[in-house]
Amino acid sequence: MTLNFAANLSFLFQDLPFEKRFQAAAKAGFKGCEFLFPYAFEPDQINDWLQEAGIELALFNLSPGNWDEGERGLAALKGRQREFFDSLDQAIEYANVIGCKRLHIMAGCVGDDIHKSARKTYIDNLSFAADKLQSTNIIGLIEPINPSDMPGYFLNDVTEALDILDEVGATNLKLQYDCYHRAMVGKDIVEGINLAGDKLAHIQIAGYPGRNEPYSGSLDYTPIFNRLIELKYDGWIGCEYHPLTDTISGLEHDRFRLNQSET
Repeated sequence: MTLNFAANLSFLFQDLPFEKRFQAAAKAGFKGCEFLFPYAFEPDQINDWLQEAGIELALFNLSPGNWDEGERGLAALKGRQREFFDSLDQAIEYANVIGCKRLHIMAGCVGDDIHKSARKTYIDNLSFAADKLQSTNIIGLIEPINPSDMPGYFLNDVTEALDILDEVGATNLKLQYDCYHRAMVGKDIVEGINLAGDKLAHIQIAGYPGRNEPYSGSLDYTPIFNRLIELKYDGWIGCEYHPLTDTISGLEHDRFRLNQSET
């Protein structure tokens, strides 16, 4: 089988305007794409760019709140529920227009002293989101993010993420699994994939520790990709990394080609 790679357009093809990155990704061989946030553009515009490029949108995030002020999501922030509900409605509206079936629900950054109360808020908001998404055929995703790259982020650990998914108990909430973030907290990547089981719905990759091309660091992706092939994983693998030079040079490297997982 062949694994399905998606270009993260917030990271790759940075030399091009955003609207040109869709065509560039398709030309480079990607069948799918993802990005952080679409809200600077109208959903019809994004849909047109996708259609023109003949590429599928795998994923985007709910609004993070005020990114420039350091906010990284709203779902675990007590007292911000109304803003979270509004951001969910906004994301669903965009997803319906552009045909996206996965939304990343960012937890947000909280202090260690309020982690317990933040967990309750998070679970309540995820339950609300699951109910809201039930009729849309959209999967909500949660992602552990390492605390070095995003200090204070509520969710850092795959095991805790899986516990939260179990506690919410919604079949339309799944795990977004970033291999780089897993490596940054010193955990084994394949072990995490095995733990996730059928809750695994989206994967992202980058080299460790530099977050450049997957071949660029000390993390060997061969056993990771082989395990995904063994599991017949047919979801997307988002290429969410900072190219060392330019995007195309990295993609053409011997150790990372989009068809390298074909067996």
